[in-house]
Amino acid sequence: MHTTISPDGTTLAFDRSGDGPSVVLVGGAFGTRDHPSFVGLAQHLSEHVTVYSYDRRGRGDSTDTPPYAVEREIEDLAAVIDAAGGRAHAYGLSSGAGLVARAAAAGLPIDRLILHEPPYDVDGARPPLPADFAQLVAALVAEGRHGDAVEYFMTRGIGLPEEMIGSMRPTPVWAGLEALAPTLVYDNAVMGDNSLPADDLRAIEQPVLVLSGELSPSWFHRAAEATAAACPDARHLQLAGQSHFAPDDAAIAAAILEFLRP
Repeated sequence: MHTTISPDGTTLAFDRSGDGPSVVLVGGAFGTRDHPSFVGLAQHLSEHVTVYSYDRRGRGDSTDTPPYAVEREIEDLAAVIDAAGGRAHAYGLSSGAGLVARAAAAGLPIDRLILHEPPYDVDGARPPLPADFAQLVAALVAEGRHGDAVEYFMTRGIGLPEEMIGSMRPTPVWAGLEALAPTLVYDNAVMGDNSLPADDLRAIEQPVLVLSGELSPSWFHRAAEATAAACPDARHLQLAGQSHFAPDDAAIAAAILEFLRP
């Protein structure tokens, strides 16, 4: 494990592996650098590039410094890129893709972006969230009801069936999810109202690859297509047999490496 310090004093923990051009991995909701999918992706990528996988603030071995603002998370990513040598490619999954897009639009030294299923709502294609979704998640977290916040986010935000959540609660995995509950407020802040951030996307001058999985809900494809169309230099790639909830690390790595090939 390595660490770097963000401008507001937050300690960010990251792993570094491989050799070659730098690629920073940015997780989405509930994502940490030791999540099996990120560990697998880093292993495949590190055969060809140098991978920097970090815990976003408030997660894993990283610390946190209130009050939260999306700008602080952009500064966090800048600190990791600085630790990677000052420039890097960036891969973001789900709300992590939203963070990468906002960081690139803000001018961070990112060479190429890979946005994996950014969860934007395009033309109402995404199942509607309750109008007070973000506020209720924040209220549950503030009340210390972390388990309820996780359940509400998963059922109403992600769309997982309640019976699945019921089967998860007695397992050791649930305690880890509850520990990450406060960061759900951060993911909601990054995504805002979940609409396509057309102005930010138009400001991204770097090459962009937008990924979606063939088996993911159809609204992810619409979001990916619209994201690619809004960027000046982007393309959308649909990965055969892939799902948002069960990604194939090897297939994702292959798509990323092909995109990064000189």
